[in-house]
Amino acid sequence: MPNSAAFATDLILHHYDASPFSEKVRLMLGVKALAWRSVLTPNIMPKADLTPLTGGYRRAPVMQVGADIFCDSQVIMAEIERRSPGPRPDGAAGAPWAVNLWADRLFFQATVPIIFGELGDRVPAAFIADREKLSGRPFDVAAMKAAAGPMRGQWRAQAAWIEEALAAGRGDFLAGPSAGLTDIAAYMNIWFLRGATPHLARELLAGFERIAAWQGRLAAVGHGQRDEITGAQALEVARQSAPADIAAHDPADPLGLSPGAAVVVAADDYGRDPISGTLVAANAARVVIARDERSLGRLHVHFPRAGYIVAPAP
Repeated sequence: MPNSAAFATDLILHHYDASPFSEKVRLMLGVKALAWRSVLTPNIMPKADLTPLTGGYRRAPVMQVGADIFCDSQVIMAEIERRSPGPRPDGAAGAPWAVNLWADRLFFQATVPIIFGELGDRVPAAFIADREKLSGRPFDVAAMKAAAGPMRGQWRAQAAWIEEALAAGRGDFLAGPSAGLTDIAAYMNIWFLRGATPHLARELLAGFERIAAWQGRLAAVGHGQRDEITGAQALEVARQSAPADIAAHDPADPLGLSPGAAVVVAADDYGRDPISGTLVAANAARVVIARDERSLGRLHVHFPRAGYIVAPAP
């Protein structure tokens, strides 16, 4: 294992290769040309080397830097940008985050029924059972198949926005001559559809020649320098580390809570497992809670503010 003092400062990504949300982070690491540690986590529960870090959060990806744990690709990418700012055309500020939320929600909601309606009975039963627990509702492949037809029109309409933006731009990417957050976010669902059902991707992207060239350029960016480690190694990094002082608390935050208050954080869409802890900081960008994990010590768990509900602990 590498020297623990140096290793504890590295970016560790807990992910699995087929995860579209993880692909966004991997691509951002490539855009930044960063070295990072990879921990492959299962795509279904149990995730024995992940949930001790997160307090129960189970979605992929999760990023770890020492004893700081970042849940959800939105806050992960914000933290990568904070740690490694660069001359990016969109600056990862303001409007690109709205594009990212569109890709995570509206565009993704069109992509899912198209893919799983097409895969049909080939979807493993264990995966279906896991996603039903994650979402709290039936994973109805027949219903997805019925919805796939109308959703194909929705999907192509949203892909057309990307084609039009590329046509109106002044460079090879959506915001100019180099790839930025807008490209990374917009690429996710195209990558997901192309990887899972390439024949449908060809059909739904027919005539979008600018997207075809753009996605090739993004794929060529790569994922930076990836080094595989085990979940046990990542847990040891957390055990040997202390959380960093990263986020400032906003006293005008609408929560009206002060650091030290007991809170619960949960996603507002799916995977709403409540994560309990002590408030460290809350501001417009993120909420950070402290957790004391028996086998690991003190951890700070970071969530994005948009898309998450924070409430006083009952």
